[in-house]
Amino acid sequence: MIKVLRTLATGAFMALVAGLSQAAERIDYLSFATEDETNTTEVFSGASPSVVYVTSTALRRQMFSLNVLEIPQGAGSGFIWDDSGLIVTNYHVVARANKLTVTLSDQREFEAQVVGLAPERDLAVLRLTDPPEGLIELPLGDSSELSVGRKVLAIGNPFGLDTTLTVGVVSALGREIQSPSGRKIRGVVQTDAAINPGNSGGPLLNSLGQLIGVNTAIYSPSGASAGIGFAIPVNTVREVVPQLIAYGKILRPILGIERASDQWIRRNQIEGVPIVRTYRGFPADDAGMVGARRGQRGDILLGDIIVEVDGQSISNNDDFLSAMERHRVGDTVEITTIRGSSKQRFAVRLTESE
Repeated sequence: MIKVLRTLATGAFMALVAGLSQAAERIDYLSFATEDETNTTEVFSGASPSVVYVTSTALRRQMFSLNVLEIPQGAGSGFIWDDSGLIVTNYHVVARANKLTVTLSDQREFEAQVVGLAPERDLAVLRLTDPPEGLIELPLGDSSELSVGRKVLAIGNPFGLDTTLTVGVVSALGREIQSPSGRKIRGVVQTDAAINPGNSGGPLLNSLGQLIGVNTAIYSPSGASAGIGFAIPVNTVREVVPQLIAYGKILRPILGIERASDQWIRRNQIEGVPIVRTYRGFPADDAGMVGARRGQRGDILLGDIIVEVDGQSISNNDDFLSAMERHRVGDTVEITTIRGSSKQRFAVRLTESE
């Protein structure tokens, strides 16, 4: 009986396999695609014309002949910000470059000039010197709408291989990475979409083809993709890029103080950020904050030590700068300091950095 059942089961299985095989033969592969495949190909075809290849060269003078040579400096990706010829990429892709070349997806090459740099956010804006017509910009998404597990797509030029697509998911949100300036970039998107050298500056897209991040770094002992890539969230890009276009840098509202270095703070085991001095005519001085001074014996007597900005604890300069960057010129901030053994609170109206 068992043998008969096994024979029947085997026969049914073979019939099923044969049926599937016949069905597969009848389906035309060129016209067949799963919903996910269709979405992927549509996003790629729509976004790839907006992705560019950025190469930089530096000028070096030969020691003996004094001839000036162009030395390859770096390469990466970028994307079209608008049809006037503005390109967004990473700061580290274009840092210290004397000449920049942008190659469009159709292989046309254009020289580019730096419009603005933000090393603390690893972002840069370039402008094509002679932009062609018909440039296609990427639609912007909202990185606050992301959640772990959502599909993402990365397009770039890894290892110089142009217009390469990789697909993955959002692996984590709210990561922190270090920028080229040493500052922390907060709120970074982590993805397992393969990101390799050359992907830097390229777009990270959602399933609607919207920009939700700028690929900037990988975690890898070997230097190649290990499934842990990081992208600057598009909401940060929205804030930074317009400032780089208008001013060439990030405009920071300031208090008008000189702060102690983190190294000095750590060496002296101080909690908070000491004010070394205040500048006359600036908000901190007008509010009554005081800096450090020398005692009669030559020792340093601390003045105000900043410990909170708008209720947020401040333990180092990066905390302080990040808190200040959430404000605009003209905003009033609440600063809490320690002076001697007492707490001081100040309401300070921020002024513009020079």
